[in-house]
Amino acid sequence: MDFQDFLQYVPNLIPVELPAEAAHIKMAPKERAEALKNMDLKTINPRIAAVMMLFYPKNGKTHLVLIVRNAYNGVHSSQIAFPGGKYETFDASFKDTALRETQEEVGVLSENIEIIKEFSPMYIPPSNFLVHPFLGISKEELLFHPDEREVADIIELPLSVFLNDEIIIEAKLSTSYGNNILVPAFNIQNHIVWGATAMILSELREVLKIAFNEKL
Repeated sequence: MDFQDFLQYVPNLIPVELPAEAAHIKMAPKERAEALKNMDLKTINPRIAAVMMLFYPKNGKTHLVLIVRNAYNGVHSSQIAFPGGKYETFDASFKDTALRETQEEVGVLSENIEIIKEFSPMYIPPSNFLVHPFLGISKEELLFHPDEREVADIIELPLSVFLNDEIIIEAKLSTSYGNNILVPAFNIQNHIVWGATAMILSELREVLKIAFNEKL
């Protein structure tokens, strides 16, 4: 989609009611869906994080940025994610966390991002994080400067590809819930995107399609 056309739809995004769990569950591993059913976040006391779903123009077309995390000794090693990270007490809000972390991880200045909408929080059991996603837009073409300590690669995903149902697959993976289990996922530029990132992407897809007046 041309970026100027995309901008015309942006006001339609704001009033869309978030589908939340109804969208998340479509891309949730069966085991995660079961684990989340009776979970009480008040008793778990999760850590807080925020991420940025950032759209921007590239060669006149609308793109969404994702990152490939570096390999490390942790549950999210080498996974596909949004720019973002842990809330710090000096952050004025979760929105500010998302902006700060995006600048730190991929080098996009906070003042170049317009926050459009907050999406439904997502709890991640393996790391005990409650993640707050934000939809942001940069109206200028971006030159990314990834933090070498945290980011192994940048994925620039065309919106037209993101909205194509052909990228939805089932993949056999080893997860914190078990080995060699089938999970719903997105095949994005030969990267398997699953778990929390896929669940957040699922809600984003549905909101976009509502705003674009497309049949879900």
